[in-house]
Amino acid sequence: MSIRVMLVDDQVLLRTGFRMVLAAQPDMEVVAEAGDGAEALEVLRSTAVDVVLMDVRMPRLDGVEATRRICAQTDPPKVLILTTFDLDEYAFSGLKAGASGFMLKDVPPAELLGAIRSVHSGDAVVAPSTTRRLLDRFSPMLPSTGREPEHKELGRLTDREREVMLLVAQGLSNGEIAARLVLSEATVKTHVGRILTKLGLRDRVQVVVLAYESGLVRAGGGGGAA
Repeated sequence: MSIRVMLVDDQVLLRTGFRMVLAAQPDMEVVAEAGDGAEALEVLRSTAVDVVLMDVRMPRLDGVEATRRICAQTDPPKVLILTTFDLDEYAFSGLKAGASGFMLKDVPPAELLGAIRSVHSGDAVVAPSTTRRLLDRFSPMLPSTGREPEHKELGRLTDREREVMLLVAQGLSNGEIAARLVLSEATVKTHVGRILTKLGLRDRVQVVVLAYESGLVRAGGGGGAA
């Protein structure tokens, strides 16, 4: 069955370009479009969508607030935030609002298509290299107390799970974490799943957000002081 995609952007030409790329894929279908967040919410009331490509700066209702409202719904579609280097802080806000990842608007088509498929399958799509670059840009806006964060559930993690969480938060992929810790990728995936369950998080994107907000990881990818 095709992945049902919705395009939300106030620039008609951008929507047209994305629609042409997606229409050429046998496993994707653009089922809806909207010019702002308010229209997107209205359309979603009557249209079944799997993945929403969401711009951030739009009239009436911006993409961050639209994402927050969409993700608060029962069984919502996945949301991919579309951003530019000049709007990194909006991308982070979108991730906090519940988006499953972010992509740059000038991303190569193959990467965009891969991201849509990954999100649809339940993965987060924050590329490790992009994660490090993005977080290094906006992390000065986040608390950096130099103290161990006081997230009450962190105490439930084992030492190994905490180690894996730190590496996830620094933007490493499962393969990179496996190589760093001399583990199999399957074992790393199991650890990540347990971390998500114990911390009540949806995906590894939220792990990154929690770690940076709490001070567990600070600018430059370093771990917080013990």
